[in-house]
Amino acid sequence: MNSKRQTIDELVSAVSGILPQRPADELKKNLRAALGSALDRMELVTREEFEVQQAVLLRSREKLEQLETLVAELEKKLVKN
Repeated sequence: MNSKRQTIDELVSAVSGILPQRPADELKKNLRAALGSALDRMELVTREEFEVQQAVLLRSREKLEQLETLVAELEKKLVKN
């Protein structure tokens, strides 16, 4: 959490430093670069990457439940013998 706060503070400093001396087009370019850099350091994922990982997790949970059921059945058989 602290590193994100530091990143935001760096971003604010970068924007403050270029505001008074740059024309609008350069300001947009520099602001875009500063924001892009800050977001890269935050290690964010796209919505698509998130949804893919969510689907993988769902499949893993389903497989785990199947395996747990199978183990329980095998344990019952083992106890009966």
